[in-house]
Amino acid sequence: MPEGHTLHRLARRQRRLFGGQRVALSSPQGRFADEAALLDGWVFHRAQAWGKHLVQEYRPPESTPRSGPRRLVHVHLGIYGAFHELPVPPGPPVGQVRLRIVGETAAVDLRGPNACEIYTPEDLDDLIARLGPDPLRPDADPLRARAAIQRSKRPIGALLMDQKVIAGVGNVYRAEVLFRVGINPHRPGVSISDDEFDDLWSDLLLLMPVGVRRGQMHVIRPEDDHGAPSYRPDRPRTYVYRRAGEPCRVCGTPIAHEVMEGRNLFWCPRCQPG
Repeated sequence: MPEGHTLHRLARRQRRLFGGQRVALSSPQGRFADEAALLDGWVFHRAQAWGKHLVQEYRPPESTPRSGPRRLVHVHLGIYGAFHELPVPPGPPVGQVRLRIVGETAAVDLRGPNACEIYTPEDLDDLIARLGPDPLRPDADPLRARAAIQRSKRPIGALLMDQKVIAGVGNVYRAEVLFRVGINPHRPGVSISDDEFDDLWSDLLLLMPVGVRRGQMHVIRPEDDHGAPSYRPDRPRTYVYRRAGEPCRVCGTPIAHEVMEGRNLFWCPRCQPG
């Protein structure tokens, strides 16, 4: 499932492609046809991300940027969802296209999302209330996340994956940030000190914007980049993620692996003691 940096990158890209334009919306698959018809010909005002959720805002052509009705489209990509950019005019749809957006110079097709639905402003408020702070948003309040972690007996490795605690962190950032700050993923949240939480949050603030800019996660510090290959040729190198049994890039200890709450977990027993 895409992590938070992917959704923020998509929101930024869609603002550049469609911002301020009247757009044509359709649902070749038919599952979003009535909703697309409501928005067809409206102005794409903006797109924003909260964690792993993308929200597009549309306004009627006669409205102004600061007034008038608005309608929202909420997208959650899930495991299989993806946006695909197309030239204008786009060709016939390929596959099950839930939503097609056509602007002046570009188009996108959305296939396979977990959710694609009309949202009211109240729906958006409810979503934001359910999510923890998003490190990629300037309005994020890290104290909410710290309080949620420090009152929980669940392992920190599970808490970092809980979108109600911190929005946008997935399996890769979870594994890599815990390694970089030297925290064992099995430690209960109540054992995480203020300083340790500050280190975690600060590292997310450092790494996640890099993912937005580059479109990939880059987590290896220059002093630890000794050229050992990535777990896949098309992916950046990682410290522990998907490196079970391989030597730690820092100490040489074999990387450990287990399944925690249904998700693969990777860590270095020596660099992350406890």
